[in-house]
Amino acid sequence: MKKLLILLTLIIVSAGVASASSSLYSHKEFEQAVQMIKKYETLHTAKHWPLIGYGHKVQPGEKYKPGDVLSEKEADALLRKDLKKLVGMYKNYGKDALLLGVLAYNVGIGRVNRSSLVQMLKDGNRNIRDVYTSFCKYKGKEHKGIKSRRVEELSVLYRA
Repeated sequence: MKKLLILLTLIIVSAGVASASSSLYSHKEFEQAVQMIKKYETLHTAKHWPLIGYGHKVQPGEKYKPGDVLSEKEADALLRKDLKKLVGMYKNYGKDALLLGVLAYNVGIGRVNRSSLVQMLKDGNRNIRDVYTSFCKYKGKEHKGIKSRRVEELSVLYRA
């Protein structure tokens, strides 16, 4: 009986967590975001250090060391963990939290937070296409592949 009660409690708590996160984005949208990141980042090898997995930048104190290569399963788990953390940081942006989290995964939190994109969303300006897709430069020049990534992210994850 005690085990059953514990199991029911876990199910109820899990359901509460799922419904809380679904107010920001759906499971389907999160999966789409994960698949897009995987598509554009691809699985990094040892030569990409300090990036591992699907573009995770190794931070001081983490267990990874140069030469480490993650399996697809390990990389997927790390990507999901990172993306959930980023989306959580932008939870005050409601339906835009996932979009901002995906962008921050690629360009960094600082760059997103300092951007006019964040200010536009704070001000209620939903006309963000040009600003969002402007995050497409590599070494100072517009990169066609990154531009395509931004257009796809916006078309799949943005809810006007």
